[in-house]
Amino acid sequence: MPFTQLRALTRRGPTLLRGAVAAAVAAALAGCAGGAGADSTTSAERYIQGDGSTASFAPEERQPAPQISGETLEGDALRLADYEGSVVVVNFWASWCAPCRAETPVLQEVHAEHEAAGLEFLGINIKDDRTAAKAFDREREVDYPSLYDQPGTIAQAFRDTVPPKAIPSTIVIDRQGRIAARAIGPVNYNDLTGLVEPVLQEGESQGAGSS
Repeated sequence: MPFTQLRALTRRGPTLLRGAVAAAVAAALAGCAGGAGADSTTSAERYIQGDGSTASFAPEERQPAPQISGETLEGDALRLADYEGSVVVVNFWASWCAPCRAETPVLQEVHAEHEAAGLEFLGINIKDDRTAAKAFDREREVDYPSLYDQPGTIAQAFRDTVPPKAIPSTIVIDRQGRIAARAIGPVNYNDLTGLVEPVLQEGESQGAGSS
């Protein structure tokens, strides 16, 4: 702001000066946010970080998971029903979500350690730009697919288990297609293995009992 304009504002009173300064700061912040893309900024403002709470459900308390389907980031058709017989970790994420970036290595590690035991992962990319989401997966070498859910309709289908606006969120689905556990917010290694391993062991116990 030129000095002559600032001096004029000063003469007109401190209230007007404060308003002008606040407007200048707001404009500067808007310019910084705009660097990430208007669509991503708008999406991020609509969502909240989860509180970090986790919960597990006993088999008799579990509800069937919604039978979701859609198109992956790569354009392939995919259904949750395609994972029948496996334990599935469903993770809601977006490329503009900082906690999602932080927890991705944890998801990758747990997937790699338990895949041989029948653990599958499915991402749900919500309110995101497809190009940005694909770049996110490529840069982090994510080795499981994600459904592209730009409108957030899949997240709404799970609204009775996790708040659709809490990102990231994670749901564990047992081999019978029921919701066995959830985490609202980013997960660490101990949290996620603590939710997943008991559900995997249920399958092992059933298999041992039937032989």
